[in-house]
Amino acid sequence: MKITAIETHVCHARMRNWIFVKVVTDQPGLFGWGEATLEWHTRAVAGAIEDLAELVIGEDPRRIEHLWQMMYRQHFWHGHGIVRSTAISGIDIALWDIAGKIADMPCSQLWGGPVRDWIRTYCHLGGGHLEDFYETSVEDARRFGDLASKAVEDGFTAFKSMAVPPTMPVEGLRPVQLAEACVAAMRDAVGDEIDIMVDCHARPSPAMGLQFGQALDPYGLYFFEEPCWPEHLDGLVMINSSIKTPVATGERMIALTDFRDLFAQRGCEICQLDITHCGGLTAARRIAALADAYGIALAPHNPQGPVSTAASLEFGFSQPGYVICETVHEDVPYRNDIVSEGFHVEPKGRLVRPNTRPGLGIEIDEAEIRKHPFQQEMPQRVFYPDGSVGDW
Repeated sequence: MKITAIETHVCHARMRNWIFVKVVTDQPGLFGWGEATLEWHTRAVAGAIEDLAELVIGEDPRRIEHLWQMMYRQHFWHGHGIVRSTAISGIDIALWDIAGKIADMPCSQLWGGPVRDWIRTYCHLGGGHLEDFYETSVEDARRFGDLASKAVEDGFTAFKSMAVPPTMPVEGLRPVQLAEACVAAMRDAVGDEIDIMVDCHARPSPAMGLQFGQALDPYGLYFFEEPCWPEHLDGLVMINSSIKTPVATGERMIALTDFRDLFAQRGCEICQLDITHCGGLTAARRIAALADAYGIALAPHNPQGPVSTAASLEFGFSQPGYVICETVHEDVPYRNDIVSEGFHVEPKGRLVRPNTRPGLGIEIDEAEIRKHPFQQEMPQRVFYPDGSVGDW
């Protein structure tokens, strides 16, 4: 059995271009789907996939670990840069889809079988709609409350918000008070039975991240995400040790050694590895084993397309430390036209029951993808009041 082609299929999705990776074999009808979506780097990732293809075309798709090592270690530069690692991820996910199809079982069965009966999911405030999630002003606390109520009406028992504004390295009380007012409005709107997450998007410095974390502690957040740059490991450690709310991070980390250092120094309680960036399911399973050794939970980053979601769910059904799955459902109206999924989502509670189809359990409609060709992603630029550059 040999790999005969690696194809990229790009589908515009407003903020992102979904990059679907199709690995084709010489066995009639046997192929796998992966995803390598990376905002604002679509052409770079597509090129990286083309570069990697020469390493794996002609190889046996069943030798997944061997192929991963080739993609990561050959071509001289190791594959822990974000573009190449994302390209590796897309191919690796597709290889696992093929493996499940060969074995005629879901991927989670390949990794020892399901460890749970269902997976809980959470949404973005606004269901992933760009303007609602990213552009609702923190000066409009009532809007945060209204969108929180809508998430609950949609059946979710947990949702994530961006209630922390961009801030300079040190600021006064106003941004902290605005964030607190937004969280208070959401808590008042949904009560104590619903879990609320706050994503800082690594906007604050460690000093400001600590201020936000301490101010929001009384509201019983499910987790406090990316309170500072992931490069500031000492800052993450300081914040995580100073607040009651569990700190979540990891979506921008790639190398296994970076996760090792994060866990060993206790920079978080929840690991948000991104399966489409960290090296695919092969790398994700290694990171999960490390997290398990430190008693750190898993809640993978997953605001991408439907193949990423399928991969995250299959991964979640096989991992004891997996606690919740990030999902997007209202980013583009044609999401469900692109994919047919083998898992079932219960409207009440938004619980996912296991996939029963082989591999990732998905079918992709290539004709629908072609209806939404590449368009440049919507730019997101942040400047502070003095004109200096901030983090989005």
